[in-house]
Amino acid sequence: MIKKVKIEDFNYPLPDGKIALYPANQRDASKLLVYKNNCISDSYFNKISDFLPDNTALFYNDTKVVHARLIFYKETSARIELFCLEPAESDNIAIELAKTRHVKWKCLIGNSRRWTSGQLTKTTNINGEDVTVTAERISILSDCSIISFSWNADISFAEVLEHLGKVPLPPYIHRESDNNDSTRYQTVFAEAEGSVAAPTAGLHFTPKLISELNAKGIETTPLTLHVGAGTFKPVSSVFINDHNMHAERISVTVDTLEKLHDDIGNKFIIPVGTTTCRTLESLYWFGIMLSKNPNLNGVLSLDQWYPYQETTPQNINAKESINTILKWLSDNNLTSFEGFTSLMITPFYKLRIPDAIITNFHQPKSTLLLLISAFVGENWHKIYEHALNNDYRFLSYGDSCLFFKI
Repeated sequence: MIKKVKIEDFNYPLPDGKIALYPANQRDASKLLVYKNNCISDSYFNKISDFLPDNTALFYNDTKVVHARLIFYKETSARIELFCLEPAESDNIAIELAKTRHVKWKCLIGNSRRWTSGQLTKTTNINGEDVTVTAERISILSDCSIISFSWNADISFAEVLEHLGKVPLPPYIHRESDNNDSTRYQTVFAEAEGSVAAPTAGLHFTPKLISELNAKGIETTPLTLHVGAGTFKPVSSVFINDHNMHAERISVTVDTLEKLHDDIGNKFIIPVGTTTCRTLESLYWFGIMLSKNPNLNGVLSLDQWYPYQETTPQNINAKESINTILKWLSDNNLTSFEGFTSLMITPFYKLRIPDAIITNFHQPKSTLLLLISAFVGENWHKIYEHALNNDYRFLSYGDSCLFFKI
């Protein structure tokens, strides 16, 4: 099992003035910190190809952020905010977003004490039609509420959110979202709707930069992990062993799996962001699960501590593991792998697939910082100190990093 690690060991001072409240004027104009062979280099993201090996294969998260924050006002003028987390009746986000007239979602409620009963309504014009949306709380769970939404038009819930909702900026960005956030808090890769937070490492890419990378033979391949609000959940336990990791849905096509299988051992694999890294590593463990029990079916789930269990095989290589998934998909006539991952990557975790990672700077005492330590070990301390002392901007709208695995 995993060794006990104190989360306080992953704390560092982060002044409010270092947290980026707005994105850089141009996506690829953000600063870039490169850590390789125990050396730190300072550059800009539009120069990242200068630091990538010629045989690099980039994998990126193509999830799209939905406008998950809905603001209602009671007749008393009390402001009630509903933060849509995930569907309540199905684990298929795409299907639930496509539904018309009625859905049930798990939501966080802002100013909940002012809304004890009754319905909330709001009317807006969508495609030239006045649409009235009604929200009703039908049950209260331990960490959220179930909200029933209904509206008087044959439009999808995705369209309702797009027109009525606001961009769900992270809680540490202390301002209201504006029109600019609708595009800037969305990567240029975004296609698959379902996230309530952006895969922020991808925010630095532009179509022009991607074309330049492709022209140099650097390939880019999509996969999907829908980012949940749990990504901002602080580790409140003393030891990371006692932290309950949130689950997030992944979806990876056969084409991407075949590309990954071919790249392992032949390419320098770099995930764009921690979400992509978790997806790649989760795929390895899903392959291990299927090698032990090929008769599993449906949408699989990966427990946060599965890799650390003594009974979990550790000697199967990554290529074999991905091939196991491909065979399972073929045997079940499936065109994509669907699963939920709660994988927690810690300082003692052995990375199976990535050789480096493109990422942002992360919050103190966060699971994302634990993941970074799997790449650079205790060196994260000096890296972050360098960034703080050299005017790097931190967190979601902040600057970027390229960390090579030690």
